[in-house]
Amino acid sequence: MKTAIYSEFGTPEKVLQTKEVERPQPGPGQVLVKMVLSPVHNHDLMTIAGHYGFKPALPAVPGTEAVGTVEALGEGVTHLKLGQRVAGGAEKTWAEYYLATAARLVPVPDSVGDATACQLVSMPLSAKMLLDTLEVGAGDWIAINAANGAVGKLLAQYGAEKGVNVLGLVRRDAAVDEMAAFGFKTVVATEGEDWQEKVRTITGGAPILRGIESLGGDGAAQLSGILADGAQLISFGAMTGRPLKISAGELLFRDISVKGFWGAKPPVKPERIGELLGELIRDAAAGKLVLDIEAAYPITDVAEAVRASGEPGRKGKIAIRGS
Repeated sequence: MKTAIYSEFGTPEKVLQTKEVERPQPGPGQVLVKMVLSPVHNHDLMTIAGHYGFKPALPAVPGTEAVGTVEALGEGVTHLKLGQRVAGGAEKTWAEYYLATAARLVPVPDSVGDATACQLVSMPLSAKMLLDTLEVGAGDWIAINAANGAVGKLLAQYGAEKGVNVLGLVRRDAAVDEMAAFGFKTVVATEGEDWQEKVRTITGGAPILRGIESLGGDGAAQLSGILADGAQLISFGAMTGRPLKISAGELLFRDISVKGFWGAKPPVKPERIGELLGELIRDAAAGKLVLDIEAAYPITDVAEAVRASGEPGRKGKIAIRGS
C-alpha cells in the first residue's frame, strides 16, 4: 500500500515522501480501515516539523483523523462490521490503510458526507470541550482570533446555542464578509487602525471575559488588549509558529491570566467526552454540522497538499485522499 512518510523533522513539504509498504494487520481491539479522506490539521504539520507536544519515533507516518471503511477486524471487536463507514481519531492515517483502536471509532450515518466525517473529531470535539471549560454563561462575551478557521466557526455556532456571545478577530477585511455569509456576523478585521472601536461598538462596551488565541506572536497582545481586566487568555494554537507576545503590564496591572488548552490532554472527564462526541454525531446527521474540504490530494501528492494547506483564504480544509 502507499503511505506518506518522513524520516526527519523539518518543513513538511520538504521532508514528506511517498512509500510502498506492507499493509498492516489488526491486533486485539484494533480495526484495519481503508482510508477515504484524512484532513491536514495544523497539529499534523507541527508534528512533522518537530514543534508539537510530542515527537514520534522516526520514520513516521503522519495523520491523526480520517473517515474510511472497515477492512478487517481484530480479535475482540464486536461492535463494528466489515464494510462499515467509520470516523474518529487515529494515528498514521495518511495512508491507503491504517490501524485504529476500535473503541475510538464511531460509525458514520449515511446522511453525513465524507468531508464532514473526516473532520468530525479533532476540531469540533476540541471546540465543544473548550466551550465546556471556559466557565462562561448566557450573555457573556468571549473572543477568538483566527476566527475564520474551523474552531472559530464552530465556537460561534456552539456558543450561540448556549447564549454565549462570540466576537471573532480576522486579519483581512474580506474575511469579515466571508464570515457574515456563514452567519458569524460579530467579526472584526484587525488590519484597520480603528478596529478596537469596532469591537466596542459590537459588544456595547460589555466586558470580554475569555480570549482564545490561535495565532501566537503578536496575536496574544492584540487579543489581550480587548479583554476585560481579570480576563483569561487561552492559548489554543500557534499558527504563526512564533512565541506568545504579551506585555508584563497586562499580567501585573490588568490581572490577565494565561493558560493553555491541548485537546490531547483535555480537562474534561472521559464520560463527558463521550457525551460531546454523541452530540457531534447527532448534529452532523441532522445537517447542523457541515465541514468543508477545499481540495483533496492523493497520497502521491502529499507535499503539494501540505503546501496548499498553508495558503491563506481557504474556505475549507485540505485533505489527503485514499486510493
